[in-house]
Amino acid sequence: MKKPKYKRILLKISGEALLGNKPFGIDYQIVREIVEELKEIYDLGIELSIVIGGGNIFRGILGQEKGMDRVRADCIGMLATLINAIILQDALISQNIPCRIMSAFEVVKAGETYIRERALKHLGKGRILILACGTGNPFFTTDTAAVLRALELDAEILFKATKVDGVYDKDPAKDPTAKKYDTLTFDEALEKKLRVMDATAFSLARDYKLPILVFNLLKKGNIKKAVLGKKVGTLIKP
Repeated sequence: MKKPKYKRILLKISGEALLGNKPFGIDYQIVREIVEELKEIYDLGIELSIVIGGGNIFRGILGQEKGMDRVRADCIGMLATLINAIILQDALISQNIPCRIMSAFEVVKAGETYIRERALKHLGKGRILILACGTGNPFFTTDTAAVLRALELDAEILFKATKVDGVYDKDPAKDPTAKKYDTLTFDEALEKKLRVMDATAFSLARDYKLPILVFNLLKKGNIKKAVLGKKVGTLIKP
């Protein structure tokens, strides 16, 4: 068995990845498949933190477009991530994987309040962390939360798991001639105006030299391949 390339990673899972073919909500079969993959890398001894999005349930920016106050809309969006976190935790526990929810909001009935030192202790004891409610602040995306937590928890790399298999020069869903990049530097991604993640998150990762691997979460085996350092997705690096 090839040794893992990384010891500690942060995995960002978008809420949309949990949709499957549904227009709204959660495809529990997708959740089960994700957990099966997470168990494989947990068994390799990887220290894993997960930041989960909530776009399958509610997006603050869409609430704003409907006339809601943006701060309240973002609070709803952050609570949507907590719903996804509880569902993911339940699926992990069913596979006898120790895990803890840590939330940027104080929600004592659902999980612990995020405290960096406590989070590091959980990782050291072999528990998977599910980090909910983004940064706890409106106007910031879960991409920004993922970069922030990756830096706080000394992750070696950020895995951005999406529904596409990497970064393209054009939208592959709209243009069949779109070219996929295997590797990019942060500067190249900026020069080419590639939308890897929102500008705040991307700038933070670039400034602190945090590598980002973008890959398709829904392709079986991709998470393990990424952990082992095999070619998958697009790697953005300093």
